[in-house]
Amino acid sequence: MQKLYKLTKERHCALREELVYLKTVREKEVADQIKEARAFGDLSENSEYDEAKNEQGKVFSRIAELEHIIAHSIIIETEQKDKGTVTTGCRVIVEDLDFNEREEYIIVGSQEADPAKMRISDESPFGKALIGHKVGDDIFIDVPAGRISYRILEIN
Repeated sequence: MQKLYKLTKERHCALREELVYLKTVREKEVADQIKEARAFGDLSENSEYDEAKNEQGKVFSRIAELEHIIAHSIIIETEQKDKGTVTTGCRVIVEDLDFNEREEYIIVGSQEADPAKMRISDESPFGKALIGHKVGDDIFIDVPAGRISYRILEIN
């Protein structure tokens, strides 16, 4: 079965825009670089040509990757049907029971995860532990350093 990528509407639009840019602008720029490098003569010792061909490979690879992600993606709704349960697309405020600290996370698909911005993948151990729980639930995550305990305080 093909893996489905869970994306917010905003991320889906951003990927589509990047794809259009790569296909319409960047691909032509690289083709021009290759054409210019060919004019320098012998291709066997032409570093500009090699560099342009490498860049072309990167562009084509990214285009293929984006087409695959877009073709196999589903849009997650950020407005939950059941606001009382943690699902992909919601904001969760939790309390670290060991340090009595509050933290706010957004549960997103793996393509949008950015732990530095508190965007946690629904496929990560922490994301998996949160999914399906309600306000007041305690969750426990086993990590190499031991067990981490959190309490869900709020779901938006």
